[in-house]
Amino acid sequence: MSREINYDRRHFLSTAMMTVAAGQFIEIDSADAQPSAATSTAVTATRPEMQPPFGPLKQIDAGVLNVGYVDAGPATGPAVMLLHGWPYDIHSFVDVAPLLAAKGYRVIVPYLRGYGSTRFLSTDTFRNAQQSAVALDMIALLDALKIQKAIIAGFDWGARTADIMAALWPDRCKAIVSVSGYLITNLAANLQPLPPAVEWGWWYQYYFATERGERGYRENCREFNKLIWKNVSPKWRFDDATYDRTAAAFNNPDHVSIVIHNYRWRLGLAKGEPQYDDFEQRLFAGPVITVPAITIASDFDGAAADGASYAKKFSGKYSHQVLKGIGHNVPQEAPKAFAEAIVEVDGYR
Repeated sequence: MSREINYDRRHFLSTAMMTVAAGQFIEIDSADAQPSAATSTAVTATRPEMQPPFGPLKQIDAGVLNVGYVDAGPATGPAVMLLHGWPYDIHSFVDVAPLLAAKGYRVIVPYLRGYGSTRFLSTDTFRNAQQSAVALDMIALLDALKIQKAIIAGFDWGARTADIMAALWPDRCKAIVSVSGYLITNLAANLQPLPPAVEWGWWYQYYFATERGERGYRENCREFNKLIWKNVSPKWRFDDATYDRTAAAFNNPDHVSIVIHNYRWRLGLAKGEPQYDDFEQRLFAGPVITVPAITIASDFDGAAADGASYAKKFSGKYSHQVLKGIGHNVPQEAPKAFAEAIVEVDGYR
């Protein structure tokens, strides 16, 4: 399979991980799918302090889950859904949500399956974390909340989910903001080896592929995830209280099963479920995203930060932003820039 159709992050960040390994950062130029100036901005990571917690969590049945979520801002405002990744939780948006609520948006911030207060409705449901299953969770949540269309914004698993929702259900997405760009997984492409320095960057995925890795993650989850935080956001000086607030979400009884399945599935080492096969085949084809979009890159993306690898995957109005001095957890490290991107993409037509 040609490299041109390998749109998974393993491809996009190949040069990025080599850059990280060498301890370098490369200056970048602009990249657009349509004429729209890309921006490159130096940002100082927010030094996290214990902000007031979100308002009371709500719970709602949605699809196969009972989802825990925050619902901030006016109930009649335009809807924004903010999606976290691994190893993070809703508190990645603790500073973003009030900025958007103050501008009149209704902000929905859910715990993904395997995190926080989100639970499977049945003990018999397979603990599946393949990409289309996670995206369908969010479509089911929109249905349960009677929200027809929303701006979807996220990073890591959340960015992939935003991309998938826009690709498969564009009628439900007013626009998207996606950190690290186009992250839809192609399983066949993931079987292709990468240069050693790049493979080194994905060490945890190979660790999770082993029984030792699953046991190690189960026994050392908090320490493991704190190490990931430090490695992917080396300039972010978070304190123990900030980390501990998020780490509580890893106590979910399904957390380890969901994380392990996600990474094994991506490497072709774990099966998904047949009811998702049609969705996955459409995703493996690398569908173009037609809704308005802003992609955001950071130091984490290294030499891939220019967005050139995926700019043509966005055919609607589109722009690309680069935040220098920021690591992987963009919304928590640079909440103002992330919120502003959402407001900006809302104005795209």
